[in-house]
Amino acid sequence: MDSRQFNLKSIRPEILSTTINDHMSTDERFQNLVLRPIIKFQNDLLVAVFRNYIEKHKSVFYDLPLEKRIDYIENAIQKDMKLRNSMKGMIIGQFTVEEYLIYIENSSALNKRMMNMVKERLLSHIQLFEKPGLLAAV
Repeated sequence: MDSRQFNLKSIRPEILSTTINDHMSTDERFQNLVLRPIIKFQNDLLVAVFRNYIEKHKSVFYDLPLEKRIDYIENAIQKDMKLRNSMKGMIIGQFTVEEYLIYIENSSALNKRMMNMVKERLLSHIQLFEKPGLLAAV
């Protein structure tokens, strides 16, 4: 195993709840073995990128009620191609060459899975997206 491949795999968190079986599709297997650990590893960066996105868009997010914040996150991930491509790059950049070759075989479906996972991760961390001044006072 080359050193890049070894190093990339060694820094990924192990997800103990991941189930792998023979009845899984190739996409689901890739999602559980590759995407999940990488997205978990990149969590802090993805949160920081989304915080920056909020700031760059005049911080309107902070004035929204919870339901609208959820919509805001979903719309940003689905419709803002610059944000979407940036986040995809942060994840794809953590692939080994072998994983990338698997990815390009069905990139469209895997991108959909990837962005849904990123969206769910951001939604599960929605409490982190408060006005910076409010968090400092706590």
